[in-house]
This record gives sequence, C-alpha cells and structure tokens, in this order.
Amino acid sequence: MPLHKKLIVVGDRLLVRPEEGEEKTHTGLYLPATAQNARVAQSGWVVSVGPGYPMPDFAEAVGDYLESSPPEPRYMPLQAQEGDYVLFVRKSAIEISFEGKDYLIVPNSSVLVLVREDWMDGAGECSED
Repeated sequence: MPLHKKLIVVGDRLLVRPEEGEEKTHTGLYLPATAQNARVAQSGWVVSVGPGYPMPDFAEAVGDYLESSPPEPRYMPLQAQEGDYVLFVRKSAIEISFEGKDYLIVPNSSVLVLVREDWMDGAGECSED
C-alpha cells in the first residue's frame, strides 16, 4: 500500500496556488502595470494555512516547571482561510513543487489583501461572519 504524503504548513505561513500574471484577476482585482512589471505583487488561492503565531500560556508559565508533560502549544490564528484569494508581496514568497504542482509559501506578514466570497442577503449587502 503506497504512502500518502501531504504538506503541513507551519507557523504564520500560507500555502498558495499562484495565479499566473494577468492584468485583472479572476476575482476582479486589478494589478497595475507597475506591480506586474516589477513583479512586486502576486496573487493566488490559499490552499492551506499554518496554525498562526505561537502564544505563551502565562497561566502555565507561573505553574510548576517540573511537570511530567510539556504544555500544549497555543496559537493566535491567521485571518486567511483556505479558499481565500490573496494578494501578497512577491519577493518574500518561496516557490516549491510538490507532486507535480507548483505552490508558493507566503509569510502572513507579506499579505496585502484577502478576497473572500460571501453570500449576499436580500438587501444586496454581504452577511457578517
């Protein structure tokens, strides 16, 4: 039986399936020529999101240091979610290939904007999360 491999995104990073250089993205974002020519910004779809920023647990920090098991890690989650469309600073992304597909690993600090689809209510306004 063959092993199944998967990518696990760590920390404050996003795994992004890049959208190849179009002037206007599928979501309606317009990238001006200056952003395209200099390759300052790039866009794509969020495939996976890391757990977020590690946070100390202050309640356990003042407790007994000789505990038998280490404390469970705690994280402050990121705004990005799987399926979001993301515009990010290109130079901070790392290109990888995994099982024949190209991806980018993008640090959360490089994200410029997220586009998330939402249902419209009867009055034409987006519903709140």
